[in-house]
Amino acid sequence: MRTFPRAAHRRMAAALVVVMALGVSAAHADDLKDKKDEVQRQLKGAHQDLDESSAQLRKAAARLAAAQEQLAVAKTRLATARGKVEVAQERDAEMQAQLVAAEQALVEAEAALAQGRVDRDAQREKVARTVADMYSEGDPELLAFSSLLDADSTEELTRREGVRDVVVGQEAREYDELKASEVLLQVREDQVTEARDAVAAKRAAAAEHLTLMQQLEAEQQAAKDSVVSLVVERRDARAGARDARAKDLAKLRKLEREQQRIEEMLRKRALAALRRQRAQARGGAASGPSTGVLASPVDGYVTSPFGYRTHPIYHYWGLHDGVDFGGGCGTPLRAAASGRVVSSYYSGVYGNRLVIDHGVLAGRGLATIYNHASSYNVGVGDRVAEGQVIGFEGSTGWSTGCHLHFTVMANGTAVDPMNFL
Repeated sequence: MRTFPRAAHRRMAAALVVVMALGVSAAHADDLKDKKDEVQRQLKGAHQDLDESSAQLRKAAARLAAAQEQLAVAKTRLATARGKVEVAQERDAEMQAQLVAAEQALVEAEAALAQGRVDRDAQREKVARTVADMYSEGDPELLAFSSLLDADSTEELTRREGVRDVVVGQEAREYDELKASEVLLQVREDQVTEARDAVAAKRAAAAEHLTLMQQLEAEQQAAKDSVVSLVVERRDARAGARDARAKDLAKLRKLEREQQRIEEMLRKRALAALRRQRAQARGGAASGPSTGVLASPVDGYVTSPFGYRTHPIYHYWGLHDGVDFGGGCGTPLRAAASGRVVSSYYSGVYGNRLVIDHGVLAGRGLATIYNHASSYNVGVGDRVAEGQVIGFEGSTGWSTGCHLHFTVMANGTAVDPMNFL
């Protein structure tokens, strides 16, 4: 369990409190700062930090983080949708302009076709009149031949041949002009057909683009709705995180009071034990074990060391006052040394806790604290022997998995357990 029960919210204040509590010198304070930096570099990141708050706060923080991440994605999606709509609107304007131009070209082509039909009909009328006039007097070729036969001289013959050519040539020209007007009319009919096809294609494309526009606008609206929804979700998640954080802080304040009570009790017991040891020494009695070595409290591996760090959620500088051991749910917990159980209770942060006073070891009053156990099979007042099974590894309190948070108290102050194991 990695929690910071004695840390204040400001780093400098927290550091001063710790220094005062430990009663260290200025030189030792510098060494302590170096140790803080070293321990901080050794942290394993987010996985280690999961146990720094309650499950409720972890869920609230995860919900808030997810809402913020989703909101960022939704905003990007909305910006993309807006960009698509803007491009589609520009394209729609171009297509509308093209459609108007195509419709105008159709109007002009139809007008030209109508005029061509008028011109053709007029030319047909003109040819009909010419032919009627010419044939009212008989076949022009026969009339011209008869005229040639009646010529009295070569000069007259030449003159009458020219007249015949004029008559026949005029008729041919009238037919040629009619033919030309009919060809032009066909061209204009083809132009009208092409113009109509172009208009139909433009209208079909405009209709298809309109469908696309509607889809893009719907997508944009959905993106807007998503952003609004996520803004509300983020607000609610932030409120939930604030509420959970406040509850956690209340538990931490309660834990601080518990810790102060435990520490004061252990300081008094350590002082009394040291006095007894000195009295025994004056009386020549044996002082008992003085090696200061503790047995391993559990068959497991270290998952988080003792030391100072920044709380991952509250962001204050504080002490992780023990060593976390993995091992698995139900792994036996063993007394690190012989002693007496002096406290056993449930903490909202540490879960099931057990405190054992070992008396004086290596010249200091030592006690060990076992946290997060699923259960203990000893109680207050019981004497325990080194290596005796006292409980089983669990995940009670602020914990994301079964582990032991093992604390060593020397004269009522938390110290690095690894220096005693």
